Amino acid sequence: MITDAPPVARRNPELPAAIVLEDRVMFRVSGPGTDDFLQGQLSQNLADVVDGHSPRAAASTPKGRAYLLTRLVRDGDDILLAMPASLADDVAAHLNKYLMLFRGTSMERLDSAKVLGLIGEAAASTLAGDTHPLPEDVNGTLALGNGYLVRTNATAEGIPRFELWLPAGPDDALQGAIGQLHQATGPEWDASEIAAGVPELTPETRETWVPQMLNLQHLEGIHFKKGCYTGQEVIARMHFLGQLKKSLYRLGAESVDAPEPGSPVMSGDKSVGEVVRAVRFEDGSVQLLVVLRHGDADSHLHLPGSDQPLQPLPLPYAVPEREAAPSDT
Repeated sequence: MITDAPPVARRNPELPAAIVLEDRVMFRVSGPGTDDFLQGQLSQNLADVVDGHSPRAAASTPKGRAYLLTRLVRDGDDILLAMPASLADDVAAHLNKYLMLFRGTSMERLDSAKVLGLIGEAAASTLAGDTHPLPEDVNGTLALGNGYLVRTNATAEGIPRFELWLPAGPDDALQGAIGQLHQATGPEWDASEIAAGVPELTPETRETWVPQMLNLQHLEGIHFKKGCYTGQEVIARMHFLGQLKKSLYRLGAESVDAPEPGSPVMSGDKSVGEVVRAVRFEDGSVQLLVVLRHGDADSHLHLPGSDQPLQPLPLPYAVPEREAAPSDT
């Protein structure tokens, strides 16, 4: 029987595992103005994007609202960045308006490129082989054949994870090594991202939150001492004046449908936050990343139309702003 039921994740998938992230699109920025162009648009300091280190970054509106979350990978003199396919056309069109000011610099979509998610240390070791030590630090990067192996954030339960960026796609040898790993599903990668506290934007949620509301400062995605960039004034003011009243939480519930990104999170009959991403497991439970007002985080949280309580779940990093933030809205 054919059903239209959304895919679900296994709570304990077989490891080590790999998945081709088919919903990711990769771009290459190249030319003499590469670093200057991106320095003026992103929250990351391009001087810190070097061989062996591939940090995250956000691109925001002048009002400081993030419309792109990405990672930056140095490839020679070029920069690689990836984004959800659902955002790619709009983001590229927007950035190209600024790119016109940098003669000889281009932003090219790489149609053959692949980004893979790897779950478990052994997944990365299988691809790297015995002669290449794995990067030890988060965002540490190993050049591997025609691509780059990046250690990303582990889950709160301590499961290591990596990303494999292949701007030209996998060669035969690498494809064979990938085939030795269990093939995970998209929901299983999403579940690992949620457990690692890693947000993502969709067409419904872009330009909704300032990057700090998505905990990007705790994922090495914001450089607060770099020069001016679009949205910097709002982002810096929120940081230095301690005005952050919302942040990203991980929550779980039993026997509810996974809500769409942007759906409200309720306390009583009041909306106190929004869903960033969600995944449903085979046992019917759901895990979410939500942006919540700090003052309402300890209240009885639920989704609209459901009386199932949303319970707090751990993140793998601390969010000290919650302790210092005022409780008013």
